Amino acid sequence: MESIDQVSINDLSKRDLLLLIKALEFTGENTKLDEFINLKNNIVKELCFLTETTEQEFISYLEKNS
Repeated sequence: MESIDQVSINDLSKRDLLLLIKALEFTGENTKLDEFINLKNNIVKELCFLTETTEQEFISYLEKNS
């Protein structure tokens, strides 16, 4: 279980990251459970902060480069 400490965002491809974000969004919309939308929003917010981009710019980048 200690190896989980070594997992980072660098281990995910752009395609996998986009798939994860879209899956959380889809699941949240279809189950009406806010936890999925909140998790998606928190992940995107942090990634946008780290990359100094807007959500739209970040998602567009992933879509174009996946």
